Amino acid sequence: MKINELARKLGVSARTIRFYEQNGLLEPAREEDNRYRVFHEEDIWRLQTIIALREAGMPVKEIRAVLEPEGMPDSARLRYYLELQHSILTTQWLEMKRMTETTAQMIELLRSRQELPIREIYQLAEHSRNLREIRQNWQDHWNFDQRAQDHDDYVRQSTAEYPDYEKALDSTVRAVQAIEGEYGLDLGTGTGNLAGRLLLQGVRMSGVDQSQEMLKQCRAKFPDMDLRAGNLLAIPYPDQSFNFVVSSFAFRHLNAEQQLLALLEIRRVLKPHGRICITDRSSVISEEGVSHADLLLHWLNEHGCIASHLNPQADWFTLLAVSIR
Repeated sequence: MKINELARKLGVSARTIRFYEQNGLLEPAREEDNRYRVFHEEDIWRLQTIIALREAGMPVKEIRAVLEPEGMPDSARLRYYLELQHSILTTQWLEMKRMTETTAQMIELLRSRQELPIREIYQLAEHSRNLREIRQNWQDHWNFDQRAQDHDDYVRQSTAEYPDYEKALDSTVRAVQAIEGEYGLDLGTGTGNLAGRLLLQGVRMSGVDQSQEMLKQCRAKFPDMDLRAGNLLAIPYPDQSFNFVVSSFAFRHLNAEQQLLALLEIRRVLKPHGRICITDRSSVISEEGVSHADLLLHWLNEHGCIASHLNPQADWFTLLAVSIR
């Protein structure tokens, strides 16, 4: 496909495509006789991903980094580009959903009071902006791509970071009481150690992780799992998709605000009367001096769940919550 035809199909200018080429984001082939650019299928998918990342506000320098995952075979790149686009679209959809809900709240206030005080407009707008900034400022500070190859050995040896790892995962599986035929989601799935236990019980499992290298290891171990790149603040699945959601040793990587946003996301993708089971280290304390187990427990009980702390004396905790709506 030539550059002008590609520009028409994707709704951008040929000049824009040349700009991406000049900045090292595209490297189309050239015809031997006239040196015209020729864009093949992978170039088209790559360009579409670039456009999506730019529309999401990502700088060109950062786009170059995410488009070149280390050690990824050519056969996996199309899926990778699609997953990137899906993750971006999910985040944008969540922001539009939040804006729609904020506007609906304003309409309801105006209908019920016949007025809308400017202070309440500011409060609603501030709340919406805070949620958007929390999602957009998510970063990986833990270098999980580099840790993926040795992750399974590490979690079993590092008793400080992953106390009683096997027992903690077994506790999660017992608590969630998965039923054959149900559909579950493992957040921060890593190499799939928790999800794999649930697959053995005849349930269908999906997993979300921010690390492509972790997902690669997980796919090798559990090829039947549906795995998607993403994070807990913008879960790349539709509303009410899952009978239960589990997560092990992932919430401690979020601050208090991010944890509560993650719980909102979990509630969104959970079916009515679904279950939430979270396992993590007991020693994690928020900046406010509250254990993150107590923070999660309080929020769940205040937001339409019956939640309980299953092992408060251990070095790790398991929380189980059942949605009552």
